Amino acid sequence: MKGWASVLFLCSLLAFVACSRPDESSSPASTPAQAAAPAGHAGKGVGPIQSVQLGALDPSMAEKGKAAFEQKCAACHRFEERFVGPPLKGITQRRTPEWIMNMILNPVEMTQKDPTAKELLANYLTQMTYQNVSEEEARAILEYFRQLDGAS
Repeated sequence: MKGWASVLFLCSLLAFVACSRPDESSSPASTPAQAAAPAGHAGKGVGPIQSVQLGALDPSMAEKGKAAFEQKCAACHRFEERFVGPPLKGITQRRTPEWIMNMILNPVEMTQKDPTAKELLANYLTQMTYQNVSEEEARAILEYFRQLDGAS
Protein backbone atom coordinates (compact mmCIF):
# COMPACT_ATOMS: atom_id res chain seq x y z
CA MET A 1 0.00 0.00 0.00
CA LYS A 2 2.84 2.38 0.82
CA GLY A 3 4.28 1.81 -2.66
CA TRP A 4 0.98 2.75 -4.31
CA ALA A 5 0.73 5.85 -2.14
CA SER A 6 4.22 6.89 -3.24
CA VAL A 7 3.38 6.32 -6.91
CA LEU A 8 0.13 8.26 -6.55
CA PHE A 9 1.95 11.11 -4.80
CA LEU A 10 4.64 11.27 -7.52
CA CYS A 11 2.02 11.22 -10.29
CA SER A 12 0.06 13.98 -8.56
CA LEU A 13 3.21 16.04 -8.09
CA LEU A 14 4.15 15.56 -11.74
CA ALA A 15 0.68 16.61 -12.89
CA PHE A 16 0.77 19.67 -10.64
CA VAL A 17 4.19 20.76 -11.90
CA ALA A 18 3.29 20.12 -15.54
CA CYS A 19 0.04 22.06 -15.28
CA SER A 20 1.50 25.01 -13.41
CA ARG A 21 4.42 25.74 -15.76
CA PRO A 22 4.36 29.15 -17.47
CA ASP A 23 4.08 29.36 -21.24
CA GLU A 24 7.51 28.58 -22.70
CA SER A 25 6.80 29.99 -26.16
CA SER A 26 8.21 33.38 -25.14
CA SER A 27 11.28 32.04 -23.34
CA PRO A 28 14.55 31.32 -25.12
CA ALA A 29 15.46 27.73 -25.87
CA SER A 30 17.05 26.16 -22.84
CA THR A 31 20.48 24.61 -22.93
CA PRO A 32 20.81 20.89 -22.30
CA ALA A 33 20.65 19.86 -18.65
CA GLN A 34 23.91 17.97 -19.09
CA ALA A 35 25.87 21.20 -19.57
CA ALA A 36 28.42 22.29 -17.01
CA ALA A 37 27.53 24.81 -14.34
CA PRO A 38 27.17 28.37 -15.64
CA ALA A 39 30.24 30.61 -15.68
CA GLY A 40 30.70 32.47 -12.41
CA HIS A 41 28.79 29.82 -10.47
CA ALA A 42 30.82 28.33 -7.63
CA GLY A 43 29.48 24.91 -8.52
CA LYS A 44 29.00 23.74 -4.94
CA GLY A 45 25.25 24.18 -4.81
CA VAL A 46 23.19 25.15 -1.78
CA GLY A 47 23.29 23.06 1.35
CA PRO A 48 25.39 21.72 4.18
CA ILE A 49 28.32 20.44 2.10
CA GLN A 50 31.00 23.07 1.57
CA SER A 51 34.01 20.84 0.94
CA VAL A 52 34.57 17.21 -0.01
CA GLN A 53 38.02 15.66 0.00
CA LEU A 54 38.28 12.89 -2.57
CA GLY A 55 41.02 10.31 -2.45
CA ALA A 56 41.43 6.99 -4.16
CA LEU A 57 38.18 5.18 -4.87
CA ASP A 58 36.90 3.27 -1.83
CA PRO A 59 35.17 0.11 -3.15
CA SER A 60 33.60 -0.66 0.24
CA MET A 61 32.03 2.80 0.44
CA ALA A 62 30.90 2.51 -3.20
CA GLU A 63 29.14 -0.76 -2.35
CA LYS A 64 27.26 1.00 0.48
CA GLY A 65 26.44 3.78 -1.97
CA LYS A 66 25.07 1.29 -4.46
CA ALA A 67 22.74 -0.13 -1.80
CA ALA A 68 21.57 3.36 -0.78
CA PHE A 69 21.09 4.35 -4.43
CA GLU A 70 19.03 1.25 -5.19
CA GLN A 71 16.84 1.89 -2.15
CA LYS A 72 16.36 5.66 -2.43
CA CYS A 73 17.23 6.82 -5.95
CA ALA A 74 16.68 4.05 -8.51
CA ALA A 75 12.93 4.67 -8.71
CA CYS A 76 13.65 7.88 -10.64
CA HIS A 77 17.22 7.62 -11.98
CA ARG A 78 19.04 5.45 -14.49
CA PHE A 79 22.68 5.80 -15.51
CA GLU A 80 22.43 5.42 -19.26
CA GLU A 81 19.06 6.99 -20.02
CA ARG A 82 16.61 9.68 -19.12
CA PHE A 83 13.90 8.38 -16.80
CA VAL A 84 11.92 10.47 -14.32
CA GLY A 85 15.17 12.29 -13.57
CA PRO A 86 18.27 12.88 -15.65
CA PRO A 87 20.70 10.10 -16.58
CA LEU A 88 23.59 10.00 -14.13
CA LYS A 89 26.37 8.66 -16.34
CA GLY A 90 29.25 11.14 -16.23
CA ILE A 91 27.77 13.13 -13.33
CA THR A 92 31.11 13.21 -11.52
CA GLN A 93 32.71 14.91 -14.54
CA ARG A 94 29.88 17.44 -14.97
CA ARG A 95 29.33 18.44 -11.33
CA THR A 96 31.48 19.03 -8.28
CA PRO A 97 31.35 16.53 -5.41
CA GLU A 98 29.82 19.24 -3.21
CA TRP A 99 27.08 19.96 -5.75
CA ILE A 100 26.21 16.28 -6.07
CA MET A 101 25.98 15.78 -2.32
CA ASN A 102 24.00 19.00 -1.78
CA MET A 103 21.53 17.94 -4.48
CA ILE A 104 21.06 14.58 -2.75
CA LEU A 105 20.74 16.15 0.72
CA ASN A 106 18.88 19.36 -0.11
CA PRO A 107 16.96 18.94 -3.39
CA VAL A 108 14.12 21.40 -2.76
CA GLU A 109 16.31 24.37 -1.81
CA MET A 110 18.74 23.49 -4.60
CA THR A 111 15.96 23.74 -7.21
CA GLN A 112 14.90 27.06 -5.72
CA LYS A 113 18.34 28.71 -5.52
CA ASP A 114 20.96 26.90 -7.62
CA PRO A 115 20.97 27.85 -11.33
CA THR A 116 21.94 24.38 -12.56
CA ALA A 117 19.34 22.65 -10.39
CA LYS A 118 16.69 25.16 -11.55
CA GLU A 119 17.54 24.28 -15.15
CA LEU A 120 17.25 20.56 -14.42
CA LEU A 121 13.82 21.11 -12.84
CA ALA A 122 12.70 23.10 -15.88
CA ASN A 123 13.91 20.37 -18.25
CA TYR A 124 12.62 17.34 -16.33
CA LEU A 125 9.45 18.89 -14.86
CA THR A 126 9.76 16.86 -11.67
CA GLN A 127 11.02 18.00 -8.30
CA MET A 128 13.58 15.59 -6.88
CA THR A 129 12.06 14.39 -3.64
CA TYR A 130 13.75 14.57 -0.27
CA GLN A 131 14.67 10.99 0.66
CA ASN A 132 16.01 11.58 4.20
CA VAL A 133 19.53 10.61 3.11
CA SER A 134 22.25 11.11 5.72
CA GLU A 135 25.53 12.85 4.86
CA GLU A 136 27.26 9.48 5.22
CA GLU A 137 24.84 7.89 2.72
CA ALA A 138 25.20 10.84 0.33
CA ARG A 139 28.98 10.49 0.45
CA ALA A 140 28.65 6.75 -0.25
CA ILE A 141 26.32 7.45 -3.20
CA LEU A 142 28.90 9.91 -4.54
CA GLU A 143 31.53 7.17 -4.26
CA TYR A 144 29.23 4.80 -6.17
CA PHE A 145 28.87 7.44 -8.92
CA ARG A 146 32.66 7.81 -9.01
CA GLN A 147 33.01 4.05 -9.41
CA LEU A 148 30.50 3.95 -12.27
CA ASP A 149 32.25 6.87 -13.95
CA GLY A 150 35.57 5.00 -13.82
CA ALA A 151 37.38 6.82 -10.99
CA SER A 152 40.39 5.03 -9.59
